[in-house]
This record gives sequence, structure tokens and C-alpha cells, in this order.
Amino acid sequence: MDDDTVIRALYDRYRRPLFGYVLRSVGGDRQYAEDIVQETMTRAWKHSADLDPDRAGRWLFTVARNLVISGQRKRVARVTEVPIEDREFPALGDDIDRVLQVWQVVEVLHGLSHDHRQVIIELFYRRRTVAEAAVVLGVPPGTVKSRSYYALHALRAALEERGVTGP
Repeated sequence: MDDDTVIRALYDRYRRPLFGYVLRSVGGDRQYAEDIVQETMTRAWKHSADLDPDRAGRWLFTVARNLVISGQRKRVARVTEVPIEDREFPALGDDIDRVLQVWQVVEVLHGLSHDHRQVIIELFYRRRTVAEAAVVLGVPPGTVKSRSYYALHALRAALEERGVTGP
């Protein structure tokens, strides 16, 4: 893919979730959030040769988070002569860590076999019982249990490889 195609794909796919995240991080300041998203996309353009649009979400959110924190530090470091408004920035650590973990889990789920992924989705995301998942998937309950066992082991191993640990 050429740089323009990569950037268009990144912008189309991540602009809204990235803007929502940044908007919450900067206390609802829409203009500032737009500036952060624009700068994030500019940096993505500079690194477009290294980015895969399907897997760039974690990188984009990390860049945006760093820009928000950097901007906050700059404002705190400078003494403002005339305070225009006080911005309160929520604690970013828990929110961004949760977002990054979700991105990693999604990436790992895509690496599982179709059957294992479907069982995980039915049991844990759609919160179906083993019997309900068996009906939906058209397999016996024992097969659902077996697939979930092996899927969870594969999921745990892949997440541990990436340094993601559970509570």
C-alpha cells in the first residue's frame, strides 16, 4: 500500500474512536481533541511505511495518549498569566491501559481458530451458557466445553507472550 492509502485507511477506521478517547482525556475540549487527533495522524503519516491499518490501533492510541500527557505537562510547567479556563484531565492510566488491553485481546482473538474464537465470543462476550452456545453453534455441549478449554489456554498463552496479565 502507498502512504496515502494507508493514511486514508487509518483515518477512516480509527478517527472516531480515537477522537472519542482523546475528547474524554482532555475534559471535553473538542478543538484540542481535534488537534491531538490531527497530530496523531500526522505522526502516523510519517511512519506509514511501518504501519498496518489492521493493527495500528494500539500505536495510534499510545501516540494520542503521549500527546495529551505532553500537552498537560507543558501547561503545568508554564505559569499562565491570565487563566482562560481550568481544564481538568482525568486520570489517563487506567483508561488507556484498559483500551490497550482490549486492542491486544482483539488481536489475539483474531489469531485463534474460527471454532475457538466463536466459542469464546458466545460464552464470554454474549454471555451464553454452555447449552445455549451449543445450540447456537450447532455442536454438542461437550464440544463447547472442550473448545473453550483449549481456546482459553491459547488465549492466555498469547496474552502472556505479549506481557498482558490478568487481575
